[in-house]
Amino acid sequence: MQSVKIICIGKLKDAFFRDASAEYEKRLQAYCKAEIIELPAASLPENPSESQIAAALEKEADAMLRKIPSGCTVAAMCVEGKLYSSEEMASLLASSAMKGNGDLVFLIGGSYGLSERIKKRADVRISASRMTFPHRLFRVMLLEQIYRGYKINAGEKYHK
Repeated sequence: MQSVKIICIGKLKDAFFRDASAEYEKRLQAYCKAEIIELPAASLPENPSESQIAAALEKEADAMLRKIPSGCTVAAMCVEGKLYSSEEMASLLASSAMKGNGDLVFLIGGSYGLSERIKKRADVRISASRMTFPHRLFRVMLLEQIYRGYKINAGEKYHK
């Protein structure tokens, strides 16, 4: 069974986001081994400088890189990535399952995004939208799209 990990900076603090995330994690059990890895955000002052932000992103990158298994497909979720349709997400899930160990890792940065080093490490860069979303909401949206992708690949009726 394919393993799908979401490595993200920050925790879900609101119960409704935790509940929604748990619901999709439960649904995904039929299709993959899903795991969410929450890493702490690097500390920053109230109005950080560009160099402080860059240093924080590198610290977060180090933590993320330690959690990425070898041989997996890595998808960086970033604004400059390619916009994916639900069908393209389904295709990514299927093609990842066919190569190497089949594992897929999605990376979600904190409020300042991901370091360039992380983006360069990624096999694909995905943008969910040109709009900005809170990371807590985006995590639920990503889980839903992964679930939708598996339903598409299974030929089931969830996706219309």
